[in-house]
Amino acid sequence: MYIVCLDMEGVVVPEIWIAFANATGIPELKRTTRDEPDYNKLMNYRLNILKEHGLGLKEIQDVISTIDPLEGAKEFLDELRSMCQVIIISDTFTQFASPLMKKLGYPTLFCNSLEVAESGEITGFKMRVEKSKYSTVKALKSIGFDIIAGGDSYNDLGMILEAEHGFLFKSTEQIKKDYPDLPAFEEYGELMEYLKTIL
Repeated sequence: MYIVCLDMEGVVVPEIWIAFANATGIPELKRTTRDEPDYNKLMNYRLNILKEHGLGLKEIQDVISTIDPLEGAKEFLDELRSMCQVIIISDTFTQFASPLMKKLGYPTLFCNSLEVAESGEITGFKMRVEKSKYSTVKALKSIGFDIIAGGDSYNDLGMILEAEHGFLFKSTEQIKKDYPDLPAFEEYGELMEYLKTIL
């Protein structure tokens, strides 16, 4: 039985930190896992910038409430979920993702959590498990599931390469060049056609 594991940001919703960077006019916050493969390093970098500017969870959630899923993402997920189980595995945080999951019809989401002070300052973050995307796919395989996995960034490559079938979606030219054997898609329609050949 197949489970499809998908990344969230850049695949079904826009990049939250880029939207927040645009809303606040802080270009340094545009850095994502497409630029920095080390997620801990990236998050600590982001938290330092938030602290510098006196920004907390509320300001980020206010921006997130204005974000809509990528065009066609909900329809794609609805169709895919009628064919197999789908899990969105993201390095984001429950405090960020919840309003976006509502707009996507509440697909299953595995992600992490933020540590937030009473003042609203984000003081840290708790990763669910080390290398969460890769670890989740490996664990699902160990209990008898076949996995199809896709994403757009460096931090998705672990699960993509561990899956029986892996693909890139809306990825960077550099990642596509570095992994020429991985099928790469830009549109939900062509991705769905590919998935139907497996499912």
